[in-house]
Amino acid sequence: MTTSPAERSPTVGPSETLDPSNWDDVRAQAHRMLDEAIDAIANIREQPVWRPIPDDVRARFRAKIPSQPSDLGEIYREYSQFIAPYATGNVHPGFMGWVHGGGTVVGMLAEMLAAGLNANLGGRDHVPIEVERQITEWTRTLLGFPEGASGVFVTGTSMANLMAVWVARTAALGPSTRASGVGGEGALLTAYTSKAAHGCVSRAMDLAGFGTDALRSLPFDRSHRVDVGAMRAQIKRDREIGLQPFLVVGSAGTVDVGAIDDLAELSALCREEKLWFHVDGAYGALGVLSPALAPRLAGLETADSVALDFHKWGQVPYDAGFLLVRDSQRHLDAFAVPAAYLRRETRGLAAGSPWPCDLGPDLSRGFRALKTWFTLKAFGTEKLGAMIERTCRLAHYLETKVSAEPRLELMAPAQLNIVCFRYRAEDADGVNSEIVADIHESGIAAPSTTTLNGKLAIRAAIVNHRTDTGDLDALVAAVLEFGARRASDNCAA
Repeated sequence: MTTSPAERSPTVGPSETLDPSNWDDVRAQAHRMLDEAIDAIANIREQPVWRPIPDDVRARFRAKIPSQPSDLGEIYREYSQFIAPYATGNVHPGFMGWVHGGGTVVGMLAEMLAAGLNANLGGRDHVPIEVERQITEWTRTLLGFPEGASGVFVTGTSMANLMAVWVARTAALGPSTRASGVGGEGALLTAYTSKAAHGCVSRAMDLAGFGTDALRSLPFDRSHRVDVGAMRAQIKRDREIGLQPFLVVGSAGTVDVGAIDDLAELSALCREEKLWFHVDGAYGALGVLSPALAPRLAGLETADSVALDFHKWGQVPYDAGFLLVRDSQRHLDAFAVPAAYLRRETRGLAAGSPWPCDLGPDLSRGFRALKTWFTLKAFGTEKLGAMIERTCRLAHYLETKVSAEPRLELMAPAQLNIVCFRYRAEDADGVNSEIVADIHESGIAAPSTTTLNGKLAIRAAIVNHRTDTGDLDALVAAVLEFGARRASDNCAA
């Protein structure tokens, strides 16, 4: 006995789409969310920079995964009450502890549009990838790189620095190292940077398989710029003992004080020694947008690769890191992988090769380029450059204010937009650590701490475009107030 095709077909059942049953209800809720998000930014000064998370709020996020649907309005109410008030706070002008951009409403709206498109920028032939290619071309032009340079969006400079190490490794050993690994000759490869470099550089050497011992961290001068002479001598010693120098990482805006290495001198050293020259320009590279700061970045245009974050001085919402590589073929050699299921065609949706996934490790990639494109289009390079320059003037204002106050000690000259200082006291390290925590919990401001010459310092990184002199005045007043309390407590004890 035979069965008909209809009898053999499986039963699909009722529709299980995740689209709303009532679009008007969702539209009304969406308008409320957008209005309140804009209001929160417009009125950000009325809120504390940061709030400690109450135990009962933290406990809410230990609940089990829901098995049944919840009302969108109720979910939003939970977000408004228990998530939004306890964010990092970097939208607030009083946030100045870490190098976090403040974001913009323009960028927020672009992120919303990107989510609606839900485009995967791993590859294929669609305009969102053309937007990313346009950002690459704009970045190439801004940094003075040659035509044909390649670029790719990543989460941030930590990832971009790691990818640069991978590209430099492949350039040194050849593409075959991707199959054979870094053993043998690769075990001799040695890299060089400053002791003031960001910790992600050392971590990149670890993750690339070299180990952190393969990174030579050289001393820096009084301005926190790497000692190029010491680097040159170390390279010579390493060659004499059979090691193979292959990479130098310069800094354009060091993490502690915002120093810029002598990039031109590092570039000359790399050309002489035939080394890959990479620049960690996490936030400082975008200083090229300011006519006043651009000359200090001389030599950046000669780098083999540059890592930077549009989400810092560029004020693009998180995350929007970027890697630019001078030689696109070297870039492709490090990452491109043929696969049958990613077959490239000359027409149709599978056209448009090379794809972004050929330039990095990610196949699934969000549309980070759109919020960057919106930001650059909405404000233009001149206005963004003026904003960047102003953050440096604000740092000079804070530096002058600290220097004029006998109860405060300036720990290092301000190089760009970072000021390191502390309250003078017995047990100054302990007192200043408590001062920073007190200020955080007060909601007045959010500085951070760092260690300079073995001494703990309060670190104010002025990155947010909303920060003004009044916010710096409030920070200094808070340091003096809490410092006096802590010093008094210490005396009483």
